[in-house]
Amino acid sequence: MNTAAKLGSYVLGLAVVFGGALGAGKMVGPVGTPPAEDHAAMTAPTASASAGHGEHATEQVKDDTPGGLQVSESGYTLHPLTATIKPDEPTDFRFSVIGPDGEPVTDYQVEHDKKLHFIVVSRDLSTFQHLHPTEAGDGVWSVKLTLPGAGTYRAFADFVPTGGKALTLGTDLLVAGDFEPKALPRASRTASVDGYEVTLDGELTPGQSSKLTLKVSKDGKPVTDLQPYLGAYGHLVALRARDLAYLHVHPDGEPGDGKTDPGPEIVFYAEAPSIGDYRLFLDFQHEGEVRTADFTLGAGERPAIPTSTPTPTSTGHADDGHSH
Repeated sequence: MNTAAKLGSYVLGLAVVFGGALGAGKMVGPVGTPPAEDHAAMTAPTASASAGHGEHATEQVKDDTPGGLQVSESGYTLHPLTATIKPDEPTDFRFSVIGPDGEPVTDYQVEHDKKLHFIVVSRDLSTFQHLHPTEAGDGVWSVKLTLPGAGTYRAFADFVPTGGKALTLGTDLLVAGDFEPKALPRASRTASVDGYEVTLDGELTPGQSSKLTLKVSKDGKPVTDLQPYLGAYGHLVALRARDLAYLHVHPDGEPGDGKTDPGPEIVFYAEAPSIGDYRLFLDFQHEGEVRTADFTLGAGERPAIPTSTPTPTSTGHADDGHSH
């Protein structure tokens, strides 16, 4: 066959291949569209808590997408106003929440003692900050933010616009420079911080409400005089590893309700959206200072990893010492 004929056959072959691919694409839908059962499995994180603490998280269970994965939801958009953040330098970080009318939101509902909660974590989940910005006017929020090194961080704005539903919007913050991501800390039931020891009891069961009990002690003695923080004796944020889906819950009960003790135990009811690893960050206040204890906890059983070596499949090539 001459060169022209060969080229014609090659082009015709490509047309057939790409035409078939296009037809298949139309049949299966856009790339990345999850099957219905997988999509349904990724339900929003939520929590079941006593009156006054459950409404916020319960709103999220109605959505198909977990909180914090989107910069925009229900017509509201998280809009950073600060472009440059340098590592290890305090920055006056400013942002707004743009409402459905295209204007900065200025009217918020107070939830857990604050109009807006601002959470910043590194993408590898090795650092965590729970901050409370101040209103600078005209719908602008301002907060002193120091990021401990170069890398990619995720910022979450957790709020309830007056007359609307609870929302958690997320955006990435980029800090220039060389960095090396850290591995996810191993699963642990005990965390130590500033002389305090916090133990975790309970399991996360995907798709079901799970009881988590955190017990605080100091110098080997139970702490029975925890102080209220954000309207509770503890504040828990849980993030799913890999995509940082956000779960924001509070404990069962609240100070002054006549039935909730100020320690040593803080009880949460949480629902994990899927199988996977989660990072849990507990804020608690004692002796006038807020401290954070962190844990890694798995939800559900992981698929078994095959240990046997598969039988090689003949490729029709002679054994020339190269792997395929």
